[in-house]
Amino acid sequence: MTGAKVLTAAQLKDHPKLVQLFDSVRKIPQIADGIRCNCGCGQPPQMYSLLSCYEGDAMAQECIVCQGQGKLAARLHAEGKTLAEIRVAVDAKFG
Repeated sequence: MTGAKVLTAAQLKDHPKLVQLFDSVRKIPQIADGIRCNCGCGQPPQMYSLLSCYEGDAMAQECIVCQGQGKLAARLHAEGKTLAEIRVAVDAKFG
């Protein structure tokens, strides 16, 4: 599991305020991949986890739920929380 497909600063030139968030998600692919996105706009099969919201067409460029979940996951991971603890927090806030 890698964050290699998460959009880079160059790919986010129209969304410079999101570069830090995308960089944060890129650093925790194992966490982002273990979280189901609760935004409701990720129904196609290619939207398999929160990580996929930051890859390819990157719906997280526009979706505030994807952004919020990514910010929360990155912050909690930095605080030393486990994937299970992060899932509970994400579901409590966005589920």
